[in-house]
Amino acid sequence: MDVLMPQLGETVAEGKIKVWFKSLGDTVAAGDNLFEIETDKVSMEVPAITGGVLSEIRAQEGDVVPVGGVVAVIGDSASAALAAGAKAAPAKAAVPAPVTAAAPAAKAPEAPKPPAAPAPAPKRSTVAMDPMREVRTPERNFGPVRLPNGVTVTPLARRLAFEAGVNLAQVKGSGPHGRIIAGDVQAAMASGSGRAAVSSGPTLAQVKALYKHVPYEEVTLDGMRKVIAKRLVEASQTVPHFYLSMDVNIDRVMALREELNASAPKNAAGAPSFKLSLNDLIVKAFALALTQIPAANAVWAEDRILRFQQADIGVAVAIEGGLLTPVVRNADTKSVFTISTEMRDFATRARDRKLKPDEYQGGAAAISNLGMYGIREFSAIINPPHATILAIGAGERRPVENGQGGVSFATKMTVTLSCDHRVVDGALGAQLLGAFKSVMEAPATMLI
Repeated sequence: MDVLMPQLGETVAEGKIKVWFKSLGDTVAAGDNLFEIETDKVSMEVPAITGGVLSEIRAQEGDVVPVGGVVAVIGDSASAALAAGAKAAPAKAAVPAPVTAAAPAAKAPEAPKPPAAPAPAPKRSTVAMDPMREVRTPERNFGPVRLPNGVTVTPLARRLAFEAGVNLAQVKGSGPHGRIIAGDVQAAMASGSGRAAVSSGPTLAQVKALYKHVPYEEVTLDGMRKVIAKRLVEASQTVPHFYLSMDVNIDRVMALREELNASAPKNAAGAPSFKLSLNDLIVKAFALALTQIPAANAVWAEDRILRFQQADIGVAVAIEGGLLTPVVRNADTKSVFTISTEMRDFATRARDRKLKPDEYQGGAAAISNLGMYGIREFSAIINPPHATILAIGAGERRPVENGQGGVSFATKMTVTLSCDHRVVDGALGAQLLGAFKSVMEAPATMLI
């Protein structure tokens, strides 16, 4: 039985073999961990789904294999002798080559479903596009599609083609009835056929030529940084951003935070049972604002808008080599204490690359907070398919005019809302930002 590279979320196209737990010829029982893989977002141990003998290892440690590619083969007990012979063979006996873009993985079966059941889909409504909002955009909802010539394209193949700039009309399908599968797109990428004319900036040789007299160190990109770079370019080029900024008085919310933390019960060791951060309260406030302005609690979906009836908020967490955005589900109905507990857990597991795909996918909006680094204000790039992202600056004491014409000081925080203009117009974005300001400046509403 072939052991395939599993699908770990809709946006994961490949995985890197980090370490093998079994050797060639070892007996394997169903449920035994075979190897550990590393994607652009997570590290995960992959168990065997059947028992037998590990008769072939086709991808070695360090090899990158596309989703659905054959990593190894588990045979029955009759394969033990063959595997043992291969194990004892001289070093020059070649182990089958790892799967590559142009390898027979083109005919591998479609990617399996993730082993863990996905989180329940949020309630949503579908809003049909009116002619005024009709905008032609690149295909972003990567479901199956039928080309004008009648050929069907699988979702994974469609996404790979979009990211690589491959013209599907020039790709020959090898699946049933000429269906285009992921391997066909990968083969086209390897051969250069079907490549759309897209400017990607100067080449490696051109950049190096500019610095041939300057000492430098080359840093090889890992999978996460490659994906981040690709998606940021995609987002900045295909999402029509605009930005709204507002100053928020946070004196009252800071006082509430201090009061709540001071009242936290102590555990057996004498430590407080919880410690709320300002960010926890910001997540809650933004979630309530989205429920107050439901038209902004939405995402763009190719030819329509999906509006949600719950507020799922992504929160950017910086990790080594990049960032992840775990999603707090139903943040509008959760207490600030529950949100705080979830965020501490998410942050710990994000840094260890242990988040599950359903924990960082989805959501309609996100928050990026650089205030703890002393950044006064900034504009964030939207993480598609989100329609908004709220950039949080540092709180600082600023002079303000009081009602008597004098000057007093207040703690102000500048926030900037990045909006996808296809979903959120200027007035709607202003209403959302105003609702957030109102909740933050009357923070008792978060506890109701």
